[in-house]
Amino acid sequence: MNLKQLSQMLGLSQTTVSRALNGYPEVNRETRERVLKAVRETGYRPNKAAQRLATGKAGSIGLIMPTSSNNPFDAHFSEFLSGLGEEALRHDFHFVLTPADPNDESGALKRLAASGNVDALFISYMRGHDPRLEMLKSLSMPFLVHGRSFGSEPDYPYLDIDNEAAFYEATKLLLQLGHKRFALLNGPLYLDFAIRRKNGVVAALAERGLTLDEACVSHTVMTDEQGLIVMERILQFEKRPTAVLCSSMVLALGAIRAINQANLKLGEDISLIAHDDALTLLKPENFTVPLTTTRSSLRAAGVRIAERLIGEIKHTDSFPRQELWKAELIVRASTGVAPPD
Repeated sequence: MNLKQLSQMLGLSQTTVSRALNGYPEVNRETRERVLKAVRETGYRPNKAAQRLATGKAGSIGLIMPTSSNNPFDAHFSEFLSGLGEEALRHDFHFVLTPADPNDESGALKRLAASGNVDALFISYMRGHDPRLEMLKSLSMPFLVHGRSFGSEPDYPYLDIDNEAAFYEATKLLLQLGHKRFALLNGPLYLDFAIRRKNGVVAALAERGLTLDEACVSHTVMTDEQGLIVMERILQFEKRPTAVLCSSMVLALGAIRAINQANLKLGEDISLIAHDDALTLLKPENFTVPLTTTRSSLRAAGVRIAERLIGEIKHTDSFPRQELWKAELIVRASTGVAPPD
């Protein structure tokens, strides 16, 4: 089944069928639904090259993926891509994933935009004062940011969670339970989310006249190995922390291993809260001691970003330019009253 045959079957022009498939607003709802029903029944798939000639659109979203031998596999990015792909499939959109040298992401984005293979760009892993923003704003192509850039002018389209508020509320809960000595296992400090999460902890402690001991703060790649190494070191302190905040479930996995190996009881001797991106393969409720978490779904963020970009490309939907989602604080058994000094 090609476009000509589908058009003849429906008694419509090829132009009308093409416009219906591509979401043009001048095609009325009844005609669009009739075309979509025929597509489902016949299994018709549009020829992407012909579609690009007819509409000037590639039907693709471009992503840059920094790669190097030092970068471990990132379960968080995989979860996000699942959501992005799920929504792209609903609209028969592709996404073009381009590997890039971490030192040449701006160049890779420019080349991808100039290739004609994508209609919009997406970036993540935002940094403080991120240099990619100015370059993206100079392009005549829609783009969307997952996260924000601490210290940059907030004049760009983004979807982010309120990382500072999430870790502020998590710290407040631990303070209410009587904890005074804190540790923070965080992501790399150059990343925006890590900056904001640390700020949230510091702000909550300051309200009680407390400070965050820098010896109990780590900024590492978020792997279980790093969680284990950092937690083993912190537990050696004479006055060890009684409360730990982890910037990911993967870091928490290693931290809990260290806590167990030290024969300490989670939720009694030491309390722990982890940020939970609702990872498919790592669920906080399935730990031996269920984990208290600040939860926000990366899969849902992927779906929303695809919705916004595809809506902008097709000019069919309007969305807020900037969205800041609240993380949910879910209390489980890994947090308890501070042990006596």
